[in-house]
Amino acid sequence: MTDDAETRAQAAREVCPFLTAKQTAFHLGISADTLRGMRLAGKGPKARRHGHNWRYHIDDIEEWSLARSGGEGDV
Repeated sequence: MTDDAETRAQAAREVCPFLTAKQTAFHLGISADTLRGMRLAGKGPKARRHGHNWRYHIDDIEEWSLARSGGEGDV
C-alpha cells in the first residue's frame, strides 16, 4: 500500500470507518458495479447492511486487499 493510501485509510478509521459502496470502489480502484458483483458472488470484501445501504469497514477492505496482493500480473 502506498503512503497516500495508508494516510487515507487512517483518516477514514478516525472519522468514519464505514465506507459506502461508491467510496469503497474508488478506494480499490474498481467500479461500483464490479464491487456489487463481487459482493453478490461472495468474493469481495466483507460488507454490512446498514438500513437499505451496504457499508464496508476500512479494516475489512484493507484485509481483503492485502490477501490478494500476490503480485501476479503486476508490473
